[in-house]
Amino acid sequence: MSWPASRSIWGRRLPGVQADIALIARTVAAFEPVVMCAIDERAAADARAHCGPGVTVTSEIPTDDLWMRDTCPVFRSDGAGALDALGLGFDGWGRKQTHRNDARVAEYVAEYEDLPFGRADFVGEGGAIETDGDGTVMATESSLVAKNRNRGLSKAQIEAAVLRAYGADTMLWVPGIKGRDITDDHIDVTSRFIRPGVVMVQVPPGDRTDVWAEDARRQLAILSTATDARGRRLRVTTVEGPDAPRSHARDFVDSYLNFHVVNGAVITAQFGDRPKDEAARATLAAAFPGRTVVQLDVDRLMNGGGGIHCSTMQQPAR
Repeated sequence: MSWPASRSIWGRRLPGVQADIALIARTVAAFEPVVMCAIDERAAADARAHCGPGVTVTSEIPTDDLWMRDTCPVFRSDGAGALDALGLGFDGWGRKQTHRNDARVAEYVAEYEDLPFGRADFVGEGGAIETDGDGTVMATESSLVAKNRNRGLSKAQIEAAVLRAYGADTMLWVPGIKGRDITDDHIDVTSRFIRPGVVMVQVPPGDRTDVWAEDARRQLAILSTATDARGRRLRVTTVEGPDAPRSHARDFVDSYLNFHVVNGAVITAQFGDRPKDEAARATLAAAFPGRTVVQLDVDRLMNGGGGIHCSTMQQPAR
């Protein structure tokens, strides 16, 4: 994870966002170790004060912002206990935001963890690509087939580069939405692999007709007829989004599916819509038997265009 410290990015919202990041870190730390990166020792001291002794804080990996899903390397296992770290060429979501430190976070993390480091043959972000770990990946075209990230590369070339990076054989594409948010519509807000052969999609309430609602319905339709790398017709389950979230901010992410899976738990959001919150909890509990579903109020973070999954990156055990 990464400690938010920039007032030029967050302004008056910074204290609230810091409180939400600290809450996520403390919650995850109850299940597995957490390393919190900070831009300097002053920010590190602030992070320690908020997160408590259960979270390891370091200033050895300076960061600009908190979105470690996108700036951290993708950790890869060879199946025999060895790991490496792969950087996806983070460029500030197509040069939309300053990223001097974040552009090197993947490399810094690999060095901190003493892992071999390599670079992918495309530019992207971790939140843009979902993998089932069994040969299949999925993504929105809008977030990868983009001139601000991969100018000069065709869709076929980008697909081949993603498959090489993830050790996968099949890529499932959904259209997505360009230019409406900083990520150009990352798939980890709407559609997630639960396990090989099983996908969950968040669908909007029936009366929603905005572009995000239509995007979710398109993703559901496409994935419901898709076949994965092993020749399985995907089994698609759904969770319905909240009717009345507490926030109406333009960039608010009202996603139950931006969850983070940890050892023994699934950490997700709640939105003050009790029937929908409880239904989402039950759906996730059924999808992840043996794991506790923990729901957090992190509206201040989600007002900034991302959520729990966006602010974390898991590292496999060696």
